[in-house]
Amino acid sequence: MHELSIALGIVKIAENETAKAKANKVDLIELEIGTLAGIEFDSLDFVWSSAVKDTVLEKAVKKITIIKAQAKCIDCDTVFDINFVYDSCPKCNSFLKGIIKGKELRVKALEVS
Repeated sequence: MHELSIALGIVKIAENETAKAKANKVDLIELEIGTLAGIEFDSLDFVWSSAVKDTVLEKAVKKITIIKAQAKCIDCDTVFDINFVYDSCPKCNSFLKGIIKGKELRVKALEVS
């Protein structure tokens, strides 16, 4: 379950940024996670309370924005939504594509106090 290590990484980022701001706690954390990032949202929710216990994130509200994956076909330049990395272009059926978005995993914002 790599979601625990991801949650602990998020805690480390929040602790570093809170220290830089000379704050004591985080009131809100905003995350952006792409549908192709390999994150199981239920698993992340399951480990979250354990990962944030006794940290600056313990009482923080967690807001997740899910980024829908998009790709651009290399053969016909069509931009299309994808659910899986192996989806083909809906216009020409080519499997050659570049992923435009959907692999994100970032801390977008922290509200500290």
